[in-house]
Amino acid sequence: MIAIAAPTAAPIAALVVAGLFTGAAFYINFAEHPARMHLPPEQARVQWAPAYKRGYAMQVSLAVLGGLLGLAAWWMDSQLVWCAGAVLMLANWPWTLAAIMPVNRLLLAPPPGSDCAALLRRWNRLHGVRTLPGAGAMLCFMAGLAARV
Repeated sequence: MIAIAAPTAAPIAALVVAGLFTGAAFYINFAEHPARMHLPPEQARVQWAPAYKRGYAMQVSLAVLGGLLGLAAWWMDSQLVWCAGAVLMLANWPWTLAAIMPVNRLLLAPPPGSDCAALLRRWNRLHGVRTLPGAGAMLCFMAGLAARV
């Protein structure tokens, strides 16, 4: 049996939340969006809008919570790996605001003559990037937990 030295909820919770974030981001790109793209482009865009709104609320919450839990673990443990994981989780915000949000706005209110299929493909590529910092945060948090054993 493995015992974790000085067990605390924050480090384990940070890993769980990072895993949820990463899993959700991966699922969206691997399963949900490809299935959506079998619809005609305008129908795919219409289906995307409510899914985006719900997914946005979930992923923002997970990114912030994972970042805060990583920072709490860093504060308790002083291992830089926790801070690195927290920064990776929080890095999803500037990426979303700078790269994804302009495409989101076009998909929510497309100008006449917009190529919805091209916008949806672009959105999927940009959203796929979100999986990487989530996975990086998971690795950091796993390393932090492993160092405590």
